[in-house]
Amino acid sequence: MTMNSISSEQRDTAIQAPGTDNYPADVQFIEQGKRMVILVGTAHVSQQSVDLVQQVIEQERPDRVCIELDDKRFQALSDENRWQKLDLKAVIKNRQLSTLMVSMMMAGYQKKLGDNLGVSPGAELLAAARSAEGLGIPIHLCDRDIRITLRRAWKSNSLFRKAYLLSSLIAGMFYSEEIDEEKLEELKKQDVLTELMAEMSDSLPEMKKVLIDERDIYMAEQIKRTAGQRLVVVVGAGHLEGIKKQLLNDQSADLGALTTIPPVSRMWKTLGWLIPAIIIGSIGLIAISKGYATAGDNIVYWILANGIPASIGSALALAHPLTIFGAFAAAPVTSLTPVIGAGYVTAFIQVMTRPPVVREFETVGEDMATLFGWWRNKLLRVFLVFILTGIGSAIGTYVGGYEIIKTLMS
Repeated sequence: MTMNSISSEQRDTAIQAPGTDNYPADVQFIEQGKRMVILVGTAHVSQQSVDLVQQVIEQERPDRVCIELDDKRFQALSDENRWQKLDLKAVIKNRQLSTLMVSMMMAGYQKKLGDNLGVSPGAELLAAARSAEGLGIPIHLCDRDIRITLRRAWKSNSLFRKAYLLSSLIAGMFYSEEIDEEKLEELKKQDVLTELMAEMSDSLPEMKKVLIDERDIYMAEQIKRTAGQRLVVVVGAGHLEGIKKQLLNDQSADLGALTTIPPVSRMWKTLGWLIPAIIIGSIGLIAISKGYATAGDNIVYWILANGIPASIGSALALAHPLTIFGAFAAAPVTSLTPVIGAGYVTAFIQVMTRPPVVREFETVGEDMATLFGWWRNKLLRVFLVFILTGIGSAIGTYVGGYEIIKTLMS
């Protein structure tokens, strides 16, 4: 049944009933005509939530169970050998390394709290799927593709806010706090990731919109499209109120926009090609006005100005010697095209020369929490190569470009 099949009278008189005496307030009943939607708000690092979703599904015996997961996250939770199937080279080729890094940082934040509480992040979502399977109840994964969500979140922010986000996530990874009994009980009642984003909503409103508000709309529309007259919906507590609100609205026309990745703005595309054009054009004008020898000197300066900082960045990441050489060779060229950056080139070389092993994928959360772990773990070292080489290349582009323009104007 979709929202279009519910009459306007039914929408206006939809009953939002509290949970029964057997359930806490996080279980809420939404009655729409003859259809009953039972929302279960959970914390993603709580054993109490694991027990609660099992109890609700076993007692209510719904027609279907909707879960706040997409196919990728469901496979990640249910497949213990998932890291063996991750094609890191394909991630780099598709220029999704930054998205993977942010995803792992967020997962590491939740895992850190989950370890304190003695439960794996997302355990209640997996428990919902297994309980439904055991009772022969079909499940519906109602969340948006995590890759789309993260890429929309990343593209929605300016360069400054991206840097702020990364620094906040890194700081959170290194932050250590003793958790007493009072704090422990508080965490059990929270959707930790939602709480994290709520704290950042003032400085990163675009992130909250993409990670919370958009997904509330998407999941509500998926719930409406799910077959069955009695549904149990298991979502993080932070989505509970938003989904309740969106169940009474028709936002189906927005789904197309919510499942696409915004393209790079025309301004950034223009700027991306304008800088190389200025550099190349300036060298050409230098050759005409000051001679080919001067132009040749500036080309050598451009190569050194780009190659040396990029290779130093790669070396600081303790990259393989071939990776360091690749940074020196790639940076002068990649700085003249917006298609690919030096960081992606060196990350690919690093993966080919020193590929991470499965154990390092499994311990990435713990290794992220220590400074030395970023260099010890080969996967994290790929991220370091990507970041530090890119920073070096950016510095080189500025230095080399400044010198060429100065020569032209002198």
